[in-house]
Amino acid sequence: MNASAPELGWLSLLAAIALIAVPLGASSRLRLGLGRSIAVATARMVVQLALAGLYLRYLFAWNLPWLNLGWLLLMITAAALSACRNSELAWRTMLGPTFVATAVPALLVVTYVNAVVLRLDQVFEARYLVVIGGMLLGNTMSGNIIALTHFFHSAKADAGGYHFRLACGATRTEALRPLYREATRRAMRPFLATMMTLGIVSLPGMMTGQMLAGASPVDAIKYQMVIMFAIFTVLTTGVVLSLRLGSAVGFDRRGRVRGSIFEA
Repeated sequence: MNASAPELGWLSLLAAIALIAVPLGASSRLRLGLGRSIAVATARMVVQLALAGLYLRYLFAWNLPWLNLGWLLLMITAAALSACRNSELAWRTMLGPTFVATAVPALLVVTYVNAVVLRLDQVFEARYLVVIGGMLLGNTMSGNIIALTHFFHSAKADAGGYHFRLACGATRTEALRPLYREATRRAMRPFLATMMTLGIVSLPGMMTGQMLAGASPVDAIKYQMVIMFAIFTVLTTGVVLSLRLGSAVGFDRRGRVRGSIFEA
């Protein structure tokens, strides 16, 4: 396959933006109160993607390993901060644990994929490190939001059951085990559902992008498999680490949930 996707002009982009009129109309008709949020989200997305296209152009052109790695660390910081804020947890307390829980599996897995699976000469090449790293981080961030939200809010809501297990002689880890288990399950289920329906219900972004760029479906599928295995590994490891490290700072010496862990 040599045919590539048609080039999009400004009129084509405006035609695509016009589709936002549908959710705006639905919000207005059903009185959902989401009109402003939809408009802000749309404008923010357009600006962010425009800036991304600008800096990625130079990042790919320069292709300096230290700069590529530095940019990936910046992406990890943004993902960790977003996970804290969307979990309604105090970011000043949780940013450190969440950053470590996100960075360690992401850096290890993206390095493994580039060095062992793709066998690149330059492991930190921009178009692989940044693009693959971004896909890993997006899914890990979503998993962390689900896991941290359920874990800490359940620990607060079920304080009686948690303290009962402590009173019966359980260690803090043992008393929290049911919450760890359920939070991890909830974080993994959406991605498991995606894996089970991949290729039947949906065609994922990387696979679609490669085919639009002219790659053969077989090659696109192979790359997508690699990405899915990598995402699942980073997601699982990141969630487990974020819960363990988060609980270390989220509870006091007596095993009580710190009230300061929740955003005011």
